[in-house]
Amino acid sequence: MSATQHSNKELTPALAAAPIVMLIAMLALSVFLFGSDASYGANQIALVLATGIAALVGQRTGVSWREAQEGIIDGIGVGLGPTLILLAVGMLIGTWILSGTVPTMIYYGVQILNPQIFYAASALICAIVAISVGSSWTVAGTLGIGLMGIAGSFDLSPAIAAGAIISGAYFGDKLSPMSDTTNLASAAAGVDLFDHIRHMLWTTVPSFALALVVFSLIGGGDASTPQEIEALQQSLQIEFSIGLHLLLPLVLMLILVYKRFPAYPAILISALAGGVFALIFQPEVVQRMAGDDELGKGLALVKGVWVALFAGYEANSGNEFLDALLSKGGMSSMLNTVWLIVVALGFGGILERTGILNYWLRHALRMVKGTGSLVATTVATCVSTNILAADQFMAVALPGRMYRDAYKEYKLSPLNLSRTLEDSATITSALIPWNTCGAYMSATLGVATLTYAPFAVFNIVCPLIAIVYGVTGFAQKPLEPLNDVSNAAPA
Repeated sequence: MSATQHSNKELTPALAAAPIVMLIAMLALSVFLFGSDASYGANQIALVLATGIAALVGQRTGVSWREAQEGIIDGIGVGLGPTLILLAVGMLIGTWILSGTVPTMIYYGVQILNPQIFYAASALICAIVAISVGSSWTVAGTLGIGLMGIAGSFDLSPAIAAGAIISGAYFGDKLSPMSDTTNLASAAAGVDLFDHIRHMLWTTVPSFALALVVFSLIGGGDASTPQEIEALQQSLQIEFSIGLHLLLPLVLMLILVYKRFPAYPAILISALAGGVFALIFQPEVVQRMAGDDELGKGLALVKGVWVALFAGYEANSGNEFLDALLSKGGMSSMLNTVWLIVVALGFGGILERTGILNYWLRHALRMVKGTGSLVATTVATCVSTNILAADQFMAVALPGRMYRDAYKEYKLSPLNLSRTLEDSATITSALIPWNTCGAYMSATLGVATLTYAPFAVFNIVCPLIAIVYGVTGFAQKPLEPLNDVSNAAPA
């Protein structure tokens, strides 16, 4: 008998609730005491203390510290891939600013994009690219960076801009056959990938259409004047060599991802490409970054790029707005987010190893009384798993595995399950500060998760529409055993 099975038999509601109640209380106190700075250490302490409570619960139910520690390590292991990507994105931001790639995106973006339609246009652009490359993270780490710079140039709300970018990125990611979560959800439910994508259109398209309407209505009434935009462009031209050829690192990145090149090396290669472009097209800027007059030109150039990779770009143009806009990036800028991801995944890992997570998932199934409550419970379970396990892949895989028989029992096609997994687990992951996705988006776009979350309209609306469909029975495909078995992907 495994430790998890043993703990499942002896867990009581009080024991199973203890680490979760502890976490909620500590996080609430953290936000009360530290406000928007809570994610810079206070939340991490809350997660560590809650992990300790879970370990004590494990001791009471027969899970040794060695087993609990293995659960923590396994949980953290889930996030090592995303952590490497996050660090590489920090490097990419630094070299893409140094090379003039991001300044060029800003320079031409303020000419092309009208501030009155900026939010809606940003969501639409990100959606199209995300469908093509299948990665919300890649879109946020490339186009998202440039769009946030353009939003800053227009003096538009960074929170709304981030919400629009994330809305578009997750819409495209969700409908792309190249997306990891799209493939995972179809496999977890045992359905054909393209049948899954087609069935998702029922909830995804109305949700995104509503998001576009909201972003269009918000508009950009407080945008900067043409004179201010022109002054910004002049400052960019003084600081950098500007030209369309400097967008080639972005093109390279999108091609690599489209060709299914692994995300981490693709971003790393693109970051290094930015460094090479900086050496070729921005040598004076690179030498200023080195900040060492005693070095020869060759070593100074190497040092300047190296600094951008680990510390990011630091602008000293004398233009306070431009300096604030471009001083960012570097691997070191992501370390606080890495810290948050590590402790959050450790907490999720020990909840799974001690059986606490499965305990609550099983109890959630008891609430199901019909189609409406089944869909609503699936959504609630996925969101809760996102919060507790801090990883969208676990939030897709665990409920997907547990709810398959329930959907068949209610004569519903597993396509309804796969769609609901995406409508909830995939979509809401970006709204939770300590989830790998929420932490990544916050670090990459430079806006706190809880600050942009109210404006991630698509991510908020889609789970609600899924519940409405479940309650009304609308667009719920009935179980067709022959069709579903013939189309099903291997479990």
